[in-house]
Amino acid sequence: MRMTSKFLFAAASALALAGCGSSSAPDSVHVVGSSTVFPFAKAVSETFTQNNPGMTSPLIESTGSGGGIKLFCNGVGSEFPDVVNASRRMKASEFESCTANGVTDVIEIQVGLDGIAFASAQGGIMMNLTPDIVYRAIAANPYGEAQTNETWADVDPSLPAEPILVYGPPSGSGTRDALQELVLEAACKENDAMKALKESDEDAFDKTCTEIRSDGKYVDQGEQDNLIVQKISNNAKSIGVFGYSYLEENADKVQGLPMNGSAPTYENISSFAYPGARPLFMYVKKAHLDAVPGLREYMTEWANSWDKDGPLAKIGLVASPDDVRAANVAKTTDYTIMTADDLK
Repeated sequence: MRMTSKFLFAAASALALAGCGSSSAPDSVHVVGSSTVFPFAKAVSETFTQNNPGMTSPLIESTGSGGGIKLFCNGVGSEFPDVVNASRRMKASEFESCTANGVTDVIEIQVGLDGIAFASAQGGIMMNLTPDIVYRAIAANPYGEAQTNETWADVDPSLPAEPILVYGPPSGSGTRDALQELVLEAACKENDAMKALKESDEDAFDKTCTEIRSDGKYVDQGEQDNLIVQKISNNAKSIGVFGYSYLEENADKVQGLPMNGSAPTYENISSFAYPGARPLFMYVKKAHLDAVPGLREYMTEWANSWDKDGPLAKIGLVASPDDVRAANVAKTTDYTIMTADDLK
């Protein structure tokens, strides 16, 4: 039976049998969401388990940002996730869906930064990319024209005359959203014709600037970034798009491609010199704090792990600026909820 009442959920959680093994078991924290945030959430979960020996280990699932937020916003109660990770900020429309389903008190926490890294195999194809180059290579209709580019040299004569082949994230992924917003739209915003189109027809602008070609030059590899690493490792002429942490984790197999002359490094992402830099988020249901054992402690474990010299930095998380980090540490103890105005 669906339970949306905070009181009923708390009571049900208190009566639940420990160790029932269900993914929605109220005796453990249930986390869904971004594949990019997944390795960091797993690391935090492991530390949580070590530091809280009497508590059940959190269940962490990689569902993608969009899919995770949908699950999170479906309702309040033991059958719904307590936390969703996202490699982009929650959209206003998603927050409205949460509210409509009774998920009214949501705590938004920025856990750190990441970068949309472009990479190739070690010793493979090397290019200095720009948002314009990437857009003209993978857009369905670059700047409103037919997509005719078959090789990188077709895009720019200074680039290798090798066939365009890009392995990247799927529609609905936070990494795909960031690719579209931080790279593809960034190129469009510098184009006079696209600026005029945005003024006259914003829907047409969005379609022209974010729709990716579907003729096999861009290959959707699902939510598993490690599969993209594997694909480009096995094909020296291909390029992959994934979170910076996967680049760092697989530095023996792949190499980062510079964007606007800046390499995808910790320093360039933290300073936003690298165009693909983006914040990462965690959303928590305040209504679940008293009902789910360990949820408060799980949030605290995140705050103890995301510093510049913390354990998450060692596996690729880029620390947020000091003031942002301090503000989000406070949210893990005062549980300030977000409002619709925060997303405007």
